[in-house]
Amino acid sequence: MSDEIPEVEAAGEESAAPVETPAAESSAPGEMNATPSAEDSEPVAAKPARKPRAAKAEAPEAETPAAETPARARPARARKAPAAGQPQAAPKRGAAKRREAPAADAVVRAQAKYVRSSARKARLVCDNIRGKSVADARAILAHTPRAVARDWSKLLESAVANAENNHDLDGEDLVIKAVHADEGPTIKRFQPRAQGRATKIRKRTAHLTILLTPKN
Repeated sequence: MSDEIPEVEAAGEESAAPVETPAAESSAPGEMNATPSAEDSEPVAAKPARKPRAAKAEAPEAETPAAETPARARPARARKAPAAGQPQAAPKRGAAKRREAPAADAVVRAQAKYVRSSARKARLVCDNIRGKSVADARAILAHTPRAVARDWSKLLESAVANAENNHDLDGEDLVIKAVHADEGPTIKRFQPRAQGRATKIRKRTAHLTILLTPKN
């Protein structure tokens, strides 16, 4: 009997001893969350905020943008006065033409270009009227049988009209001072011939000129 009692007491002591529960262990994580460590308690350094892009694009107030700068006014060009030996520029159209008094040795000129006649045929007619008065030249051309005489007659009337309207001269008191016929461009054509050949056809042209002057 004396030996069994201590065993019961020992067993009772063991049962009375506090039993470790996992609550203490489970509470440890809760305590860590509630009370963070010294490393966790240090504040995290905040990153600096980026500057807006618009601030970089802004120019200083002192400088003005190129678009707003006023355009430079071009200075007016001064017209150069003609030198003593150089001829002056022709007057503009619409300006009043000044008529000068007709001189005794005034020469009136008329020209017909690209007349459909050879220069040789035209010279055969103009040789007859060189040095003649306007009235005599009209009579000679009216009775000349050549076709180019009609072109010479038209050119003579044109020269007389120029003298009367532009130089205030009397058409009946004029003399043919000079008359000549120059060669113009040749129109080239071809005519078919036998055995597939071709023959050149040259259509000549002439430039006719008449100079009139008053009688002395």
